[in-house]
Amino acid sequence: MKIVDLNSDLGESFGAYQIGQDEKILELISSANIACGYHAGDHNVMAKTVKLAAEKDVSIGAHPGFPDLLGFGRREIQTSPEDIYHFVVYQISALKGFCQINHVPLIHVKPHGALFNMAAKDPVMAEAIATAVYDTDPSLVLFGLSGSELIKAGLKAGLTVANEVFADRTYQPDGTLTPRTKSNAMIHDPLLAVEQVISIVKTGKVQAVDGSIVPLKADTICVHGDSPNALLFVEQLRDLLMKEGIQIKPVASLK
Repeated sequence: MKIVDLNSDLGESFGAYQIGQDEKILELISSANIACGYHAGDHNVMAKTVKLAAEKDVSIGAHPGFPDLLGFGRREIQTSPEDIYHFVVYQISALKGFCQINHVPLIHVKPHGALFNMAAKDPVMAEAIATAVYDTDPSLVLFGLSGSELIKAGLKAGLTVANEVFADRTYQPDGTLTPRTKSNAMIHDPLLAVEQVISIVKTGKVQAVDGSIVPLKADTICVHGDSPNALLFVEQLRDLLMKEGIQIKPVASLK
């Protein structure tokens, strides 16, 4: 029987701004990637989201990003590996504090947005992130784009890794995600997105935008919690995965 983790990026509200339907999505997923205050979230939202995830028995991960609230962490920032190392350590450690006061473990780390996508291609950035994760807590699982430089760097650092695939994104022939600046970056039809991800889990392959077939390993599936139809989409995806005989379990089962 195939097993896969179902994760979502949560805790992305901050101050007076409300984003997503976190409480309802937590009923349906197995792992939550919680924003750490740099691209989204704040100390109050982090505290609330960790508490909610703990109550729902959902596995908790840190979701560090570039310091870019205005751009929601989706703008590429050119900086040094040392800077990346330090801000990843800083953000993981902040979320770990909230996990400790709620008596729940921090299980994984998933970089956000532009940081995630740049590290998928750049081995120097990937190494800085993987080293920061390992030095903060070597028991943490590192999420990375399936087969990417980040996955390779995590393995090299001695971390357990989780190859991540995306239900609602299209793929390029090299296995990277289509940039959000492109009109075909997102899959807006929930049924098409569900069909794509079930095919990836069952066959280990995805059809890229040019029609070519790309091999992908799927340990964890991401559904974005900030999209308007996120809740309905997660419900449909979870139901159809289970109907296909695919079990949903958190990444801790990978260890």
